Amino acid sequence: MSDASSSTPVPVVLDVWCELQCPDCRTALDDVRALRARYGDRLEVRLRHFPLEKHKHAFAAAQAAEEALEQGKGWEYVEAVLGRVAELDRRGEALLVDVARELGLDAEEFDTALVDGRHILIVDADQAEGKAIGVTGTPTYVIDGERLDGGTSQDGLRARIEATADRLLGDTT
Repeated sequence: MSDASSSTPVPVVLDVWCELQCPDCRTALDDVRALRARYGDRLEVRLRHFPLEKHKHAFAAAQAAEEALEQGKGWEYVEAVLGRVAELDRRGEALLVDVARELGLDAEEFDTALVDGRHILIVDADQAEGKAIGVTGTPTYVIDGERLDGGTSQDGLRARIEATADRLLGDTT
């Protein structure tokens, strides 16, 4: 009897601890895009929420990102909101619903989700796990159990992620 799972390579997982009101996370999107382009399906990039208290709309934005994920456009939504960090500072939840509408998502469902809190447990769990592993700021990456903090400086982080991914994937190029 053959094991079918052995024929399908398991992707390397990169957890990206992020918050959608963080200018540094907006800057980190270039690295995330480059990593996706380089590795494709061999690298699973997972959004992990770490809303910071200093950003009053970050917790709502994390919940909205979960709603976007549920509606099939999680990363597209994340990128759109991060691209408008300054506007999120001013407009708050109204912007979150507007971005959903602009992306063709069910904006009314976003509005309801922000009121009924259906995604709070996911955001809380991510934040608690982040704290437990030592995340203190965003962006922070975790690959192969190694935490790479980008909140102070993102210099060299993509190269370190690539080196680890290459090692795990057996890439020698």
